[in-house]
Amino acid sequence: MRLKEPRISALEESQWDGPAAEIMKPFLAQGRVFNIFKTLANHPSLARRWMVFANHILGKSTLSDRDREMLILRIGYLCQAGYEWGQHVQISRNIGMSDDEIRLCKTGPETEGINELDELLLRAADELHADAHVSDSTWAGLSKHYNTQQLMDVVFTVGQYNLVSMALNSFGVQLDDGLPGWDI
Repeated sequence: MRLKEPRISALEESQWDGPAAEIMKPFLAQGRVFNIFKTLANHPSLARRWMVFANHILGKSTLSDRDREMLILRIGYLCQAGYEWGQHVQISRNIGMSDDEIRLCKTGPETEGINELDELLLRAADELHADAHVSDSTWAGLSKHYNTQQLMDVVFTVGQYNLVSMALNSFGVQLDDGLPGWDI
């Protein structure tokens, strides 16, 4: 974690005003409200609008769950967003990814023995992070595996989680209980 203390408090249910309580209803129904959402309770109108896009990326993307998580873990690692990393290690495990596959997102596209698609996904995340642009060679390689909508979802997934990583790091959102750290 970049910050040991939050800059913006994660609000508990007793602190939520009407709009915050409204946006938290789905999370309460699931039985757990994560610190990211408790922090966003400080700005309910922003949270409501952002969650529409976030829900597309996490649940309605044209990418497979595994490919999406490879991109998210890589950009979270590149941004050194400990909260993002921990949340998505859990999600990745829940969809059946092995710890070796998860660690690949730390070692990156130059990892020896990596398969072509994983190398291309991780390279796309690296290029977007470094230059806000996917190179022609990476694009051409991805185009052999993906259609236009999937290519668009690659870019928007990395962009979404770059933004989220920036917010988590800057706000100082702290790990929820039980989330793994960088040591996987």
